[in-house]
Amino acid sequence: MAAVTSAATPAPPLSGSHGHRPRIARFGWLFGGVWLFFLIEPAQTALAHESLALRVYGVVTLLAFSAWYLLIFTFVRSTSFRLWEDEVRRGWIAIGVLLALAALTVPACRGESLATLVYIAAAAMMVLPARHAFTLTGVFVVVVLVLDAFPETESGASLVFSMIVAALAVWGIRQMIARNIELLAAQQTIAQLAVAEERARTARDLHDILGHSLTVITVKAELAGRLITVDPERAGREVADLERLSREALADVRRTVSGYRPVTLAGELAGARAALDAADIDAELPTALDEVPGERRELFGWVVREGVTNVVRHAAARRCVVTVTRDRVEVADDGRGPTDEGMGNGLTGLRERVEAAGGALTVGRSPLGGFLLRVTLTGVK
Repeated sequence: MAAVTSAATPAPPLSGSHGHRPRIARFGWLFGGVWLFFLIEPAQTALAHESLALRVYGVVTLLAFSAWYLLIFTFVRSTSFRLWEDEVRRGWIAIGVLLALAALTVPACRGESLATLVYIAAAAMMVLPARHAFTLTGVFVVVVLVLDAFPETESGASLVFSMIVAALAVWGIRQMIARNIELLAAQQTIAQLAVAEERARTARDLHDILGHSLTVITVKAELAGRLITVDPERAGREVADLERLSREALADVRRTVSGYRPVTLAGELAGARAALDAADIDAELPTALDEVPGERRELFGWVVREGVTNVVRHAAARRCVVTVTRDRVEVADDGRGPTDEGMGNGLTGLRERVEAAGGALTVGRSPLGGFLLRVTLTGVK
């Protein structure tokens, strides 16, 4: 018997989605079918019989064996070796049918029918759990070595080698495909996390921007409403300011969506003064920012924005003090003080920013008797 080489192993599936497979993938069964060439010697043995019935029988059984092998290969290949990974019973049924068809070739092909064991070992690696497939291959090896003691069979060692190589090759392909599937799943997870992170960033930024801008707009609108009969000229200025703030808020939203929206500490302090003045709250703000490192000013700007917005919106305060040092920023007021409601979306988003920078955010009661927001970056370079 001529050695059946490891070429009986199938080629790995082509890449591409199941819904849009490349044109070459439609002929993938050919990659498995071409190696059936090594069944030509059992076919020659069958055709050498004097009986026409036996010759026809041998060819038909070999064709049936080949067709079932190709059917297994095609189905498994189309599902990236995952068709029956959780359905062991179906896998054993497929292998059982293949074994039965191989047994039917024995009357016509005699000892040459042992060549079918190579294909059965390869198919077992396709549809069975690795432990079951290796056990079955081991049984085949023992059977071939036992039969090799009889003169009717020859080249048992080469057949054993072919079975082992075929089984290991298909097992290797399964492992490679499994790793590729895991890699694709990891890439999809990373992409989903990136989308979620971008959504969280946009939601956080929109809250911070619109929360501050709309608070100032609301305060100025109320002020303009009170002044419209008392001081129409000042009321007109407030209305003009409302238009400017609305345009700035719209521009901020657009920059947030596009991902390009600079925030500066100096700009936020200027905005804080305008918001506090409009709300008739005494403001004590720093005038010099020289000692604050440049890389910290954007984060400190976010702290000032969120802290002052909360003072104007919730505190009912008459005084607000903003303190900025090299590694700390505080916003304190003399209003209602902390409540038991916990942090809102704004402070939650600010905490995420601070923790991402390696700092700490704390809230509590201020020395003025109201609310205190403190962010510290001590030890952060």
